[in-house]
Amino acid sequence: MAARVEAATVGVEIDEESDERGSMWDLDQKLDQSMDEEACRLRNMYREKKFSAVLLLQLSFQSLGVVYGDLGTSPLYVFYNTFPHGFDDPEDVIGALSLIIYSLTLIPLLKYVFVVCKANDNGQGGTFALYSLLCRHAKVKTIRNQHRTDEELTTYSRSTFHELSFAAKTKRWLEKKTSRKTALLMLVLVGTCMVIGDGILTPAISVLSAAGGLRVNLPHISNGVVVFVAVVILISLFSVQHYGTDRVGWLFAPIVFIWFLSIASIGMYNIWKHDSSVLKAFSPVYIYRYFKRGGRDRWTSLGGIMLSITGIEALFADLSHFPVSAVQIAFTVIVFPCLLLAYSGQAAYIRTHPDHVADAFYRSIPGSVYWPMFIIATAAAIVASQATISATFSLIKQALAHGCFPRVKVVHTSRKFLGQIYVPDINWILMVLCIAVTAGFKNQSQIGNAYGTAVVIVMLVTTLLMTLIMILVWRCHWVLVLVFTVLSLVVECTYFSAMLFKIDQGGWVPLVIAAAFLLIMSVWHYGTLKRYEFEMHSRVSMAWILGLGPSLGLVRVPGVGLVYTELASGVPHIFSHFITNLPAIHSVVVFVCVKNLPVYTVPEEERFLVKRIGPKNFHMFRCVARYGYGDLHKRDDDFEKRLFESLFLYVRLESMMEGGCSDSDDYSICGSVNQPKDKLGNGNENENLATFDTFDSIESVGPVKQLSNTVTASSQMSGGVDELEFINRCRDAGVVHIMGNTVVRARREARFYKKIAIDYVYAFLRKICREHSVIFNVPQESLLNVGQIFYV
Repeated sequence: MAARVEAATVGVEIDEESDERGSMWDLDQKLDQSMDEEACRLRNMYREKKFSAVLLLQLSFQSLGVVYGDLGTSPLYVFYNTFPHGFDDPEDVIGALSLIIYSLTLIPLLKYVFVVCKANDNGQGGTFALYSLLCRHAKVKTIRNQHRTDEELTTYSRSTFHELSFAAKTKRWLEKKTSRKTALLMLVLVGTCMVIGDGILTPAISVLSAAGGLRVNLPHISNGVVVFVAVVILISLFSVQHYGTDRVGWLFAPIVFIWFLSIASIGMYNIWKHDSSVLKAFSPVYIYRYFKRGGRDRWTSLGGIMLSITGIEALFADLSHFPVSAVQIAFTVIVFPCLLLAYSGQAAYIRTHPDHVADAFYRSIPGSVYWPMFIIATAAAIVASQATISATFSLIKQALAHGCFPRVKVVHTSRKFLGQIYVPDINWILMVLCIAVTAGFKNQSQIGNAYGTAVVIVMLVTTLLMTLIMILVWRCHWVLVLVFTVLSLVVECTYFSAMLFKIDQGGWVPLVIAAAFLLIMSVWHYGTLKRYEFEMHSRVSMAWILGLGPSLGLVRVPGVGLVYTELASGVPHIFSHFITNLPAIHSVVVFVCVKNLPVYTVPEEERFLVKRIGPKNFHMFRCVARYGYGDLHKRDDDFEKRLFESLFLYVRLESMMEGGCSDSDDYSICGSVNQPKDKLGNGNENENLATFDTFDSIESVGPVKQLSNTVTASSQMSGGVDELEFINRCRDAGVVHIMGNTVVRARREARFYKKIAIDYVYAFLRKICREHSVIFNVPQESLLNVGQIFYV
């Protein structure tokens, strides 16, 4: 008889505080002890979706600094990239302004703020958040390590379909072939790589454009000095990332708010002083006239116009700390009207000063406020860069959790918010590439072309993912899905066609960067997938383990052995390899599987699943530790403590439910499949799936808090007490962490590209990435590595 144990932080120490108000409320009470009062208040209100008008306005104001910095600094460089060689007809400015107005309306406002942002995964945005939603509603994960018990998590929300519905048909179509699942993952990886490209290009173009203001008021300064100033700012920005944004984050919203008010005020001044007729650009007729005048330059100018909507992916990726309603209010009340006024004011200015289009933003600033605006613009550019860098870090962490990125160090820089992280390796790579782009191109035009290419590809990826979200998650009518998809693709493909003309003018940069990251991510995922498949096929049968007897044919020495494995069921090959080569094993063996699920977070009280393997006198258990892609992996001593708390609770519950009797009958070998095995009992995959250790026998025993009093009583049974004492003595004798030091190689008959991917690229990535023992914070003095070679 097996039982599921949902225990972690609260463990068995909460029986005196237990009540019957539900596990989520209890979890909130526990989490409140480790967060400050204000953060908890905002979070609780966020979960209950109950906001006062004052609080909603406060959150809307705070979202300006985190969400809209990148989008807000676009006026620094849009008109220069739209007319890099100037313009002949002043009506072209009206046409370009009209395109900017309707681009801001259709894509950031209608598509992202009011549609895409609603597709968040418990408040999390980005391409991997959309992918996680899809993974919960359809079996599209390439690594098939999920089980029905995972679907019982309180955070594992998903919809059910009618068998004949369009959503169900789409789900079956996706699940039918592995190639479709792989194509979906590759689409997500492409979008992620392009956002990483944004993390390189946004600081480059924003800071360089802001620093370019020096030349306007100090014309004797050369372009080299401007580039040097930009590089110094960039180095400073990336060098302070390890401090996090907790200490200075409160400054971001006021800076961006002042920025928006300033550009709106200057825009109104320029409209009043120079040319109020630019307001006629709100009529879409001028878009038609703009293109009717013909010429390739007008079509390629779309690449510059598209820069007015850059920052929308950072908007979506940085969504996590604010409710959607606050983001919508901030955009519609502050961001959208201020941007319209800013662009209209610049258009009015350059219509009367066509020779100033290269520095339209700074030239349009009244002389009396020039230097204050220069300081504000530089500060806003830094905030915009910070928002994009933070979004890149978040996506890297999500990719790590999905097995799509090499293991790198992730540092949580805030005790209040798990979403504030720092990835040192990625930070320095971004800095080097960002400086290379800034110093290499030296002008906004080529960087703008590169930036636009990255943004438009991310937009296309988001549209395709949103199509599936609307079908599988929202279950929209197919007509509505078709309208959204067609309208989005028409607009975005139009921009994409314009960017194709600029591939040789800097547009190749994000393609090269994305190709490099895509190679790394796809090869790493491929190697991880093949290693997992090999472990699944080489699992040891339970019949062979039972045949060894309680001593496993070895000397059982005092202590507890924690055997780490990626398998959530079955006995891993590393265990058979270990006991074949060593004459002893610990008295208590726990197979530990750390599994990442497609959810943002797993509540602490639902973190662990514990199950016994074999009869009681074998003293073998399995513990599955489940994490979401936003969860923090605790230090080893804390993880080990919670693991043993869950194990003790399981033994007590088992003793209570079975009266202390052995459950060896449940593991009788009559259930096994009679197929030929080698000396270790290895069989094929189907045979392995029929072993005794499967999660199909796991049963829920109810919330831990409601059982704690009963558990205390049940622990008085002699069987439970004896085993608990035995495990405690073994724990006091010492805990050893046993990990596989696996070398993956391609088979001799494998094709050449597979050999290159596995033997060279994947092997190199494994060599430079962090070891599992470092990720799990395992102390070296209690670590035992077991070497083995997998041929895939």
